[in-house]
Amino acid sequence: MVAKYDPLRDYLAGVSRRVRRVTMSFAAIAALVGPLPRSAWRYRAWWANDNKVEARAWLAAGWRVESVSRHAEQVVFLRRDDS
Repeated sequence: MVAKYDPLRDYLAGVSRRVRRVTMSFAAIAALVGPLPRSAWRYRAWWANDNKVEARAWLAAGWRVESVSRHAEQVVFLRRDDS
């Protein structure tokens, strides 16, 4: 069984090692994983680099959220130095 955020993990894991930052729209992420919860649009905390299922996906791929713009509906992922 595929977990909801596995496609995001796989997408980020496939980004060239030379790329340090990836900017994705909420719509692009939703295209990979299905509809995002309303809280993704409303609360910065949803994008925290913590132990929630969504965060485990990008952290497992070697990325962390650097910034989020709820107004622009986009997130910037930064490659972790330890990946």
